[in-house]
Formats: sequence, C-alpha cells, structure tokens
Amino acid sequence: MIRTLLVAAAIACTTAGSVRAAEPIVGNWKTASGATAEIAPCGGAYCITLKTGKYAGKRIGNLTGADGIYSGEITDPESDKTYSGSGTVNGKALKMKGCVLKVLCKSQTWSRL
Repeated sequence: MIRTLLVAAAIACTTAGSVRAAEPIVGNWKTASGATAEIAPCGGAYCITLKTGKYAGKRIGNLTGADGIYSGEITDPESDKTYSGSGTVNGKALKMKGCVLKVLCKSQTWSRL
C-alpha cells in the first residue's frame, strides 16, 4: 500500500510539473466600449473574439507572443479594417494598440473580468 501511494505521489508531481501555466493574455476582458472580449489559444496564436455587444461573435484579432507581450493583427469591428497590433498585459490591465504603417496608432486599455 505504501508503495502504491509513493508511485501515485510521484506521478502527481511529474504531471503537475509538466503542466504549463496559462499565458496572462488568456481570459475575458472588458473592452473600452464596454463589450466582453474572450482571448483564447487557437492554433499557435491567441484569437480575440467579442462575446457581448453589437459585434458579439466576431473575431477581431490574432496575436502571438508570450509572457505578457504579444503582437499580430487587430480588426476594428465597426469598419472591418485590420491593423498591425500589439497587446501588453500588466496585472489586470491589457493595453491594446493598433497601427497603420506603424506611424498612426490608437491605444485602448482593457480590464480583466
């Protein structure tokens, strides 16, 4: 019985060590407009999909990166235009930035729900 417990404990420790913590960008965020956006892994990236508001169900972004710093594309749901984008997580805040030609940029700060 003791041997069985030791084997079970060893397996539990090995499994726990192999589980990677979720990226800080993953989760639900309140956007500047008050809608809820879900950021979830999709393929090798993180997809941003609006869950509430006028454009609920619309995918508005695709970012790659790690450890709180991400880059990719952001789509304005109203105009349907796609921009070069980035996101930086700092605690419960996500600063999103979209740029045209890396010169004309707009930023928003989203908060974690």
